[in-house]
Amino acid sequence: QVQLVESGGGLVQPGGSLRLSCAASGSILMISIMGWYRQAPGKQRELVASITKGDIPTYTGSVKGRFTISRDNAKNSWNLQMNSLKPEDTAVYYCNAEGLGYRFWGQGTQVTVSS
Repeated sequence: QVQLVESGGGLVQPGGSLRLSCAASGSILMISIMGWYRQAPGKQRELVASITKGDIPTYTGSVKGRFTISRDNAKNSWNLQMNSLKPEDTAVYYCNAEGLGYRFWGQGTQVTVSS
């Protein structure tokens, strides 16, 4: 089992920045892909960004050039730096870890972009 704890959500004005962090514990050696998903009200959960153990990132089109995913191996964590935030980025953001056919989720953190 893998336990994931997110931090860093909040309220920010359009054009602002936020940094989300996900700390993993438990059977972390089984993790091969780390990522962030989000779910806005009335919409399906969608992949925002992911990164492999080989540090290969993937981004959904709407966040390319604005969001950056990175890993901190020493802290068993990964981060999502979100810049130039837009109201349409408002959602609950979920930390995700995958490996050996399993999927693990954090509890979610609210990100609200509003003036």
